[in-house]
Amino acid sequence: MESRPTIYLFTDGAASGNPGPGGYGVVLKCGEIRKELSGGFALTTNNRMELLAVIVGLEAIKWKNATVEVWSDSQYVVKALTEGWLEKWIAKDWKKVKNTDLWKRFVPLYRSHKVTFHWLKGHAGHPENERCDTLAVAAYMAPGLGTDSGYLGNNIEDNIWQTIENR
Repeated sequence: MESRPTIYLFTDGAASGNPGPGGYGVVLKCGEIRKELSGGFALTTNNRMELLAVIVGLEAIKWKNATVEVWSDSQYVVKALTEGWLEKWIAKDWKKVKNTDLWKRFVPLYRSHKVTFHWLKGHAGHPENERCDTLAVAAYMAPGLGTDSGYLGNNIEDNIWQTIENR
């Protein structure tokens, strides 16, 4: 069986206002191949965009059981995996967990690959992280942004309180 190279997945998410318009940026690198992805929403949060960036990056991988190194400046995302938060959330049947729609979308993707998470300091000059940030900001500044139905969906009461607390 042929050995496949490691895929490097760099991600960033951003929101202006948190909640507010938000976007994500992704840079995938595998050997000489490089792919960039981004998207945005009219109303969302930074944490949702950080997590969505990882999801979109993993969804772009075309083979199963890939070796993937994720590099993110989101402690929320990285610690969920490196400190076991995700497994605790699953064991507690997602009770009192924010962004469950995205975490449930993430889990099968994560489990279909060999994924390692690394935290890197944001806005510290790392070329791929800086590019992801540029992509995320450009995405939320684009005209005609869609709706983040997950943000507006099941956790509307939590979202209202989060909005009030952030003022």
